[in-house]
Amino acid sequence: MKSSAKTKVAIIGGTGFETLFKDGERLSVETPYGNVSPLFTNEIENARVIFFPRHGPEHSIPPHKMNYRANIYALHKMGVKKILATNAVGAINPKFSPSDIVVPHDFVDFTKLRTTTFFDEALTVHVDLSQPYCPEIRQLLIRDSRKVELPVWDRAVLVCTEGPRFETPAEIRMFKRLGCDIVGMTGFPEVVLARELEMCYATICYVSNMAAGMQDRLNANEVSKVSMRILPKVEQVLTETIKSLSSEHEIKCSCGQALEDARFKK
Repeated sequence: MKSSAKTKVAIIGGTGFETLFKDGERLSVETPYGNVSPLFTNEIENARVIFFPRHGPEHSIPPHKMNYRANIYALHKMGVKKILATNAVGAINPKFSPSDIVVPHDFVDFTKLRTTTFFDEALTVHVDLSQPYCPEIRQLLIRDSRKVELPVWDRAVLVCTEGPRFETPAEIRMFKRLGCDIVGMTGFPEVVLARELEMCYATICYVSNMAAGMQDRLNANEVSKVSMRILPKVEQVLTETIKSLSSEHEIKCSCGQALEDARFKK
């Protein structure tokens, strides 16, 4: 690894992306919120990139058991300023199809048991989520998806459910009426925790299946098969975006000042 490389960008890999940096340097990080599963580091285009397999290297951590606070804090501790996440999702919007790429612009939280903030004690903080995902990184992901000729939807509402079970057809009908386009189990609370630590965060989702009630049945192997098929193209997108983030592109979003007016004052 070149000594000039800097740790500024991280990739959080979802289902199917566990071995993205399989030859990278393995790291262990302790946090006030507990230890995290191994992180890996490697260089992409002369930029030092941290890779975090969300479910662990062996896909052994289910979505409802993840220590989301420790995960995001570990990246913050490593000096990461920008996070590119990947998520496997089911399509609620009938216009979407398996293998489509979706870069969501908003989310709805239907989780139940997760700790969702770093500020759950004395200090009262209300971060602004008018634009939950970093608008500049979103545009880079959309641009770079088109560059590698991937079908990409540039606006979508992601609903996050608790898991680990799939949703019921009735739940999907409800989510559709609420205006949700895609459904997954891991996009929240990562996005909020990153904002609370003033980190840029955006996700590139790939549709692995149509949601419950929109196809005969759902199974985990189907999700894995689609992820293996789409993985090489998404890797290309991530590489192109990292090249931009580590070279000529200067992020001018407000993510890095998220706490300036967020603290409650008497």
